[in-house]
Amino acid sequence: MTQHEPDAPVERFTLAEIPVPMVYATHRIIRDCNREFADLFGFERHDLIDRSFSRLYPKLADFVRTGEMWRNHLTGGQVYYDERIMADAQGHRFWCRVNGRSRDQDDPFAQAIYCFEPMNRAVTDATMTLTDRQRQILSLVAQGKTNAVIAAELGLSRRTVEAHRLRLTRAIGVRNTAELVAWFSLT
Repeated sequence: MTQHEPDAPVERFTLAEIPVPMVYATHRIIRDCNREFADLFGFERHDLIDRSFSRLYPKLADFVRTGEMWRNHLTGGQVYYDERIMADAQGHRFWCRVNGRSRDQDDPFAQAIYCFEPMNRAVTDATMTLTDRQRQILSLVAQGKTNAVIAAELGLSRRTVEAHRLRLTRAIGVRNTAELVAWFSLT
């Protein structure tokens, strides 16, 4: 492996050249995004620049809840991810995995970059009949997170998470976590 000359310019990719949906934001306002990101949501790039992420969520409550979770877990330099339902320009809902990294240790939303990956998981009527909290917990369970980890991420007690999981299994009609995850993966 060779090193570059100290005076030679270092080649860097711009956000527009990255082939996956990427967005740069400050305080949850989209400051730059690539074509892939705009296409994922059915917008033109200029319709998203300097606009709030809130317009990409099915409900304002989803935007607020996700922000609270990320504020607590996206510390400077760390990578955090979740899976959530987003909405495109026509209001069609879809599952998306979001990875993010913040530059600011004290304020995770001051400067952050996010990668959005659409998931091959349908948004079904059964999924939408669950409460917002149940969908959030179900997504974290599907990621393999324990009750204790989910409780810490959401600022809930472990017993509250256990109660939500129990209600989820009853509502869906499955017997255990493995069946719950399988149901979620197939919906």
